[in-house]
Amino acid sequence: MVGREILAEWLSFQVDAGADEAIGAEAIDRYRAPPPAAAAEPDPPMPVAPPRRMPTAAAATALEPAGAAAASAQQRAQACGSLTELRQALLEFDGCALKDTATQLVFADGNPQAAVMLIGEAPGRDEDRTGLPFVGESGQLLDRMLAAIGLDRTSVYITNIVPWRPPGNRHPSQDETTACAPFAARHIELVAPKLLVLLGGVSAGTLLGRSEGITRLRGRWHEYRSTAGIIPAMPTFHPAYLLRQPALKRESWRDLLEIKDKLTVIR
Repeated sequence: MVGREILAEWLSFQVDAGADEAIGAEAIDRYRAPPPAAAAEPDPPMPVAPPRRMPTAAAATALEPAGAAAASAQQRAQACGSLTELRQALLEFDGCALKDTATQLVFADGNPQAAVMLIGEAPGRDEDRTGLPFVGESGQLLDRMLAAIGLDRTSVYITNIVPWRPPGNRHPSQDETTACAPFAARHIELVAPKLLVLLGGVSAGTLLGRSEGITRLRGRWHEYRSTAGIIPAMPTFHPAYLLRQPALKRESWRDLLEIKDKLTVIR
């Protein structure tokens, strides 16, 4: 043990060094290993959210106006037994907001008994004014394209996916094409053409159920399936697009030749 004299000398040294207070009541052995740290208490468990319930069919319809409009369109379209009834059903249909901004319905033009049915995307300004599809500048180009393979409006039937003009001649939205697609499908069933020409990406994507752009879809035959049977369908560039990109007319000419050859076979 350390004697009192040594401890007294040590304390005297501490005082002389400036130590004037004690840190603790007991001495600390700093060479001894520290005690193990106490285990941390686990965090309380996070509350588990109840499983998310999928909406019922009725709730989904209420939440998705486009879906409700398409369901209504499907019911109305299938009830039509003639083109006259289909046109009247469109006049009475309120599931597409474009009806409120357009001047009038643009239903169809040409010969409903023709072997070739052409389907575009939506009317433009001139079509909205006259009530007929493809009568503006792009329609004049379409007439020249058809004439190049021996066709005209007496030997083809022409319509659009959406029968009302979008404001500013913009492309129709997904909701608008979804609402109108059942009428377009019924239109095809009633006309029962021998082949379809799908003008532009909106028409091709909607009717073929494809997500690729028109550049990938065009130039080869696809199958359109309906109650009228399997109908060969050729997607090609919309005439309005060709007016902006005239270099693509060469590709469209190849599509026209394919259409001409197919007509020779099926007639």
